Amino acid sequence: MKNLKIPFLVTIFFMSFLISCDEDIPQNVAFEAYTFAANPDINAGDWKAILLTSNEQIAIAAPNDVTSAEYKAELTNLKNTISNLSGDQKNIVQYWTNNPILRWNEISRELSAKYNLAPAPNADGSYPAPNAATPDKYPLFPFAHPPYSCRAFAYLAVAQFDALISCWHYKFKYNRTEPVLNDGSITPLLPNANIPSYPSDGATIASVSQAMLTALFPLEKEYLIKKGDECRSAFIWAGLNVQSDIDAGKLLGEEVAKVALARAKTDGMGAAQTPKPISDSLKQLAFNTFGWSWTNQEIPPRPVGITPYFGKVKTWAVSNIEAIRPPVPPKPGSAEFNAAADELRKISDDLTTEQRKIANWWADGLGTDTPPGHWNRFACDQISSAKLSPVRSARVLAYMNMAIQDAGIACWDAKYFYHYPRPIQTMPGFKTILGTPSFPSYVSGHSTFSSAAAEVLSHFFPSQAVTFNAYALEASNSRIFAGIHYRFDCVAGLDLGKKVAEATLAIAKVDGGE
Repeated sequence: MKNLKIPFLVTIFFMSFLISCDEDIPQNVAFEAYTFAANPDINAGDWKAILLTSNEQIAIAAPNDVTSAEYKAELTNLKNTISNLSGDQKNIVQYWTNNPILRWNEISRELSAKYNLAPAPNADGSYPAPNAATPDKYPLFPFAHPPYSCRAFAYLAVAQFDALISCWHYKFKYNRTEPVLNDGSITPLLPNANIPSYPSDGATIASVSQAMLTALFPLEKEYLIKKGDECRSAFIWAGLNVQSDIDAGKLLGEEVAKVALARAKTDGMGAAQTPKPISDSLKQLAFNTFGWSWTNQEIPPRPVGITPYFGKVKTWAVSNIEAIRPPVPPKPGSAEFNAAADELRKISDDLTTEQRKIANWWADGLGTDTPPGHWNRFACDQISSAKLSPVRSARVLAYMNMAIQDAGIACWDAKYFYHYPRPIQTMPGFKTILGTPSFPSYVSGHSTFSSAAAEVLSHFFPSQAVTFNAYALEASNSRIFAGIHYRFDCVAGLDLGKKVAEATLAIAKVDGGE
């Protein structure tokens, strides 16, 4: 299990963050069940989905009435199950809580960190590449680098959001009340949701999440089956749902996942990791156009950078990536470039303990859940603090992760269009305190991801806007402290992330959930 360390330049706004940056926080957080704030979003079934064309695109049949013999038999089975729970089963209920969106996001981050391992070179100096067709053959599929991870988080969150909109639609269409309202002898182990129980939102979340993550991390299939079964069972053991509620939610989640995965198959990600001739042509075009190009500094040199065509992957909200492409960066040797290079040298020569800690905490390199994972952790903590319902939690995560992926696409478009060299390439003898990433310098990915995420989260949690923006600036500055980026990389990245967030929020503002 990886640990996270907390940055200290900004005002800490979550109780779990009230420690210094020298202390560790387990990634497996003790999220607690809670009563949903305000109302449970009774109109969420009317919100506009991202991928589904209607809230009844997936057909869910009407349930048995609560007065029927079939339903009464389910209540009897539920009470018998609850009365015989083991200690382990009760612990599982508390682990999943009544908002399993948070746990599935946590699981996705853990898988991202587990698979964020760059393939080692072969004996002859060549580099193997993961193959989705043979995921168990080294190098294992996927290599969950930042482009892969931000896409995974986005597809998971969008599928969850659409599934829960449809789930809420059917809940209030059929309006089958919770078991406790139909049998007063039932004592739930979790707070009542005060919403209809059919279909089960817990089962919907479990099933759509299990299906999406299995497709994204195929070697984890058995683990994800176990977690899906656990999550669905937890809602029965908690006394919140009968079996037919679970069955309907399971069907709904699985069918929505099919819609999301159909989009994923045609979004262009399969061609993002280009062959060497295409990679070489991008490098030559940049040199012919601008007079510079990036060269990988690994030994042996990696012939192709990470996902040169990620900038061509289908976006969620940005209609024209080239229209928001950042301006041409300064030419190496120019006055503007020399000023940025001098700043890096000065920081390197006088690096403070504080700056080093910031650089290390935001490193988000191999074996971590990447910068997008960092922001998902922040979002989940704020969702829990605000006591959002599952459907509203999914809305926050969907729009944030859509913005983060679009930010990554826009960032990678700029990286391989300009093909700008890293500081260690242009500044002889310059040393970084972290490993230099295997893709061009301009613009900064950390800055772009973080700015987009901060803008979206600030929209949903305006009282925390100052804090989120401070985190984004800290993430951006961390790359300068590490010697990995010039300041103009970071300034352009922050601006680009804001433009992406504006396009994303334009959709959110008219989806009915404001």
